[in-house]
Amino acid sequence: MKRLILTRHAKSAWDDPTMADHDRPLNDRGKAAAADLGQWLASRDYIPAEVFCSDALRTRKTWSGIAPALPGTPVLELKPALYHAGPDVMLAVLKHGKADTVMMIGHNPGIAEFAARLITAPPLNPEFHRYPTGATLVVDFVTDDWADVGFGMGAVVDFVIPREIDP
Repeated sequence: MKRLILTRHAKSAWDDPTMADHDRPLNDRGKAAAADLGQWLASRDYIPAEVFCSDALRTRKTWSGIAPALPGTPVLELKPALYHAGPDVMLAVLKHGKADTVMMIGHNPGIAEFAARLITAPPLNPEFHRYPTGATLVVDFVTDDWADVGFGMGAVVDFVIPREIDP
């Protein structure tokens, strides 16, 4: 069994229109949401051992907001290929996973399409198809090797968006 925790970055700031998209930080709401997501993951024992994260500032800050709530020290790999990646690129990155539980932090629109294509049936949450900032999907795959994972193979375990989490 393999488990993927698929998280879109938390809400980012748009304060400086001259700032490069890659360099946008989280806003205050995003920082709080990342911390809430960490608590939510820990409370449900969804603990990644390996994290693939886009190298954009907002994804890195999302991880740094989540990480303090989790036990242990997951292996963090910054993956420039995940910056605005489409589903095929995201799947290619995932296939290199080594741990039983992997977290991937990325961006829309690719992460929404990736999530929808990975699973056999969507969660009931009406926000799933929009995959808003901070959206987190937990998916299980019946396999011993990430290299064997493909589209349409995942079973949804959980899905949440930050505003649904009781702090």
